Amino acid sequence: MTMAQYDLVIRNARVATAADTMNCDIGISAGRIMALAQSLAQGKSEIDAAGKWVTPGGVDAHCHLDQPLPAPMQMADDFASGTVAAACGGTTTVIPFAAQVKGGSLRAAVEDYHLRADGKALIDYAFHLIVTDPSETVLREELPSLIREGYTSFKIYMTYDDLKLNDREILDVLAVARVEGAMVMVHAENADCIEWLTRKLEAAGRTAPRYHAEARPMLVEREATQRAIALSELVDVPILIVHVSGREAVEQIRWAHAHGLRIYAETCPQYLFLTAEHLHAPGFEGAKCVCSPPPRDHANQQVIWDALACGVFQVFSSDHAPFRYDDARGKKLGGKEVPFRYIPNGIPGIETRLPLLYSAGVLGGRIDITTFVALTSTNPAKLYGLYPRKGTIAVGSDADLVIWFQGREITISNSMLHHHVDYTPYEGIKLASWPQITLSRGEVVWDGSRPQGRTGRGQFLKCALPDAARPVMHSASRKFD
Repeated sequence: MTMAQYDLVIRNARVATAADTMNCDIGISAGRIMALAQSLAQGKSEIDAAGKWVTPGGVDAHCHLDQPLPAPMQMADDFASGTVAAACGGTTTVIPFAAQVKGGSLRAAVEDYHLRADGKALIDYAFHLIVTDPSETVLREELPSLIREGYTSFKIYMTYDDLKLNDREILDVLAVARVEGAMVMVHAENADCIEWLTRKLEAAGRTAPRYHAEARPMLVEREATQRAIALSELVDVPILIVHVSGREAVEQIRWAHAHGLRIYAETCPQYLFLTAEHLHAPGFEGAKCVCSPPPRDHANQQVIWDALACGVFQVFSSDHAPFRYDDARGKKLGGKEVPFRYIPNGIPGIETRLPLLYSAGVLGGRIDITTFVALTSTNPAKLYGLYPRKGTIAVGSDADLVIWFQGREITISNSMLHHHVDYTPYEGIKLASWPQITLSRGEVVWDGSRPQGRTGRGQFLKCALPDAARPVMHSASRKFD
């Protein structure tokens, strides 16, 4: 009797990577892809993909899970519920944030975050750092050593009082990234402009959720994006601008590309499927869509679609920030309908990210399947030091795979989702597909009906130094070498 050569064989797959498409079988053993070929030998178990698209598992490189926050705020998803929801939506790797508290230790933040994650995750995960207090100890000791230990990306903020850095601090942090080879993510909004506008609105009694968008017009994102690019150019270190919302920031990024600067950019579903009008919902309902930057208008949705199709953006992330709506620790902070200044910023989206882009983008004819794979899996894996273990379908890579339903209409409702949030901002949107099966290291974690596998099976991933973070050697910065 012939022995099975593979633990699992996926038959008749239409495989899509960021570079190619092919029709083949996929042979998997010990959680890794061992062969891509026609008519592979039998496996201990088999799945017939029957001509369906098979893509790499998604890498959600910008999501927030169980992140410590000032009381009484609390995120609804921990590493258990958040990674289950991710898997059900086709994501097999998440990279949430270990956030330094101002005045605290960056290493202590990482140790605390490991305690929050250990034994809970269904799928694999890495950590970004958030640097809020670049003290001498952080700059000279903690940050360099953590980068060398596999925490090779970190986020800095240009807004939020408890998170923001000034320009001098940003330059200091960028200089460390340049020396150590780390990738820097930047939340680009002008804090002083936002505060000035907020006070003016409050003085006029305009505090409803809708005014969140008026306090953060596109120009505050445009100015901060331009300034972040200039600081990056001065130090000569690549940066990644996160959650870009519309035309004015896109124009700054296009300018940087035209001038040979290595500026990467990310956008998110809220800028394709929501508008500022969602903040005008009756009563306090608009709080459900309060995020920063806020959604813009329909014209800017088209700008973001065009930028996705033509290469302005390298990454499409969820920016999952899960706050319950009817909760004293969530949008109704303290159990009240609070002014927009105090509404916790962020919306849920870790489970809906891939189906939204696949349905409206690929099946809707706006982007092709290889661009979809690049944006949602391959590019984030490369930018954050996880490629080729993650982000592709190749011999030797982890068997993180998504098999897609074809021709199945689904209407998004919160009742079908697996996060611990009491709403989805995408309620009622009709999709033409959803993941049929999600595999993490060759193990089914979503079977099309319910999550599978045990929480705690997910592994922590140390990240390599990404080549994308390498300096370009612009003349402005050579004097510092």
